[in-house]
Amino acid sequence: MSGERTIGIIAGQGIFPATFVQAARQRGVRVVMAAFKGETESEVEAEVDVLEWFRVGQLVKMIKFFQGEGVEECVMVGQISPSRLYDLRPDLRLITLLARLKERNAESLFGAIATELGKEGVTVLPSTTFLEDCLPGAGPIYGPKLNEAGLEDAAFGMRMAKEVSRLDIGQSVVVREGTVLAVEAFEGTNKCVQRGGELGKGKHVKLVKVSKPDQDLRFDVPVVGPHTIKACREAGVSAVIIEARQTLVLGMEEVKGLCDRHRISLHAVDAADPGAGVC
Repeated sequence: MSGERTIGIIAGQGIFPATFVQAARQRGVRVVMAAFKGETESEVEAEVDVLEWFRVGQLVKMIKFFQGEGVEECVMVGQISPSRLYDLRPDLRLITLLARLKERNAESLFGAIATELGKEGVTVLPSTTFLEDCLPGAGPIYGPKLNEAGLEDAAFGMRMAKEVSRLDIGQSVVVREGTVLAVEAFEGTNKCVQRGGELGKGKHVKLVKVSKPDQDLRFDVPVVGPHTIKACREAGVSAVIIEARQTLVLGMEEVKGLCDRHRISLHAVDAADPGAGVC
């Protein structure tokens, strides 16, 4: 339709793509999705205007798809399995792009892809577009409120996680009473949670998740959703600490129900003042 805004979605795993689609639909946006075999949830196909399936690594085909659908703006939402960074079957353009990268991590790879899209007239928007209500401010969110000791541990974990993220190792740590039990790296958050929970023996264990310094909101924004809370419950993690206004909470109603039912605290901390609220 003439004048209708069209946004392309480069869709990975989880509920992030479906959440973005719903928010875009509420604003009358036409949604065109590039989905990936073995990654994107197939159910989302019924919710978008146009969808095409790709292998991870088919950059040229994806660009031509977007151009053919009149896409001038797009978002990257949902994780691509980290292992696929080492199991790509890239096309020639992506091979050339990868050869120029000195470091291969999410930020460098997706940043380079965003640059290539920009050269073809497709601007990559922040992945938080339309989702500002899913970025909680500082304070308790769901589940039991943290006591003074919990708040002290949250502040400690926030400092540790920020340093780890500054080094570009990962964005999460698992802590217990002033000790770092596990640090997220290539394996992803859920395996970090499992390892930390085992070491903490299910007592006063907290997952802390932050954004990177100078976080590029176009990709790799930290996300907490139902799967995160379920993983914490299985591992015996009693609290999830997130960075205020920098972490997306998706599936909020389900997250609230899980936190209340399993007595898991979800609490946001201001990274600029992680000790705020600690007596």
